[in-house]
Amino acid sequence: MIIMINGAFGVGKTTIANELQKELKNSMIYDPEEIGYMLRSVIPEEIKRQEAKTGDFQDLHLWKDLTVDVAKSIIKKYKINLIVPMTIRKSEYLQYVREGFKSIDDQTYHFCLTASKETIYERLRKRGEAEGNWCFLQTDKCLAAYEEYNFGEYIDTEKVGIPDIIEAIKQRLNL
Repeated sequence: MIIMINGAFGVGKTTIANELQKELKNSMIYDPEEIGYMLRSVIPEEIKRQEAKTGDFQDLHLWKDLTVDVAKSIIKKYKINLIVPMTIRKSEYLQYVREGFKSIDDQTYHFCLTASKETIYERLRKRGEAEGNWCFLQTDKCLAAYEEYNFGEYIDTEKVGIPDIIEAIKQRLNL
């Protein structure tokens, strides 16, 4: 099983993923952000400037491919369920990754966590993010994308506790 947990930076993806991992046997957290960090380190500057003009490593052509390929290798090697916290706001990237994951495991689920801009900003500040950094700058773009496109099953985290969010996900997964 692959459980994708999407949403803006600061919405609670990592918290929910970590709590869900405690309740889902034979599972691990797989964060595609790590693929992006690796690519950012190894791809030559001229390629990064050409492919990822915005500075977003998700725009690097290899990011989507490697995100899916590494997930496939992990599942093949370790026979383990993946919980995948990620911030994807471009619907075509989400579709590519989700379809890639579904080709690995039919039991692929996608949840998009939501909250108001004010709540997201408050959570970013609480975790020590500097006002105006990358995470803050992506909030409006994420919220607009999640409203404009279908990002699957939405879970409002605004006034709901972590146990309630975990329970909602578990019910959808029939756990």
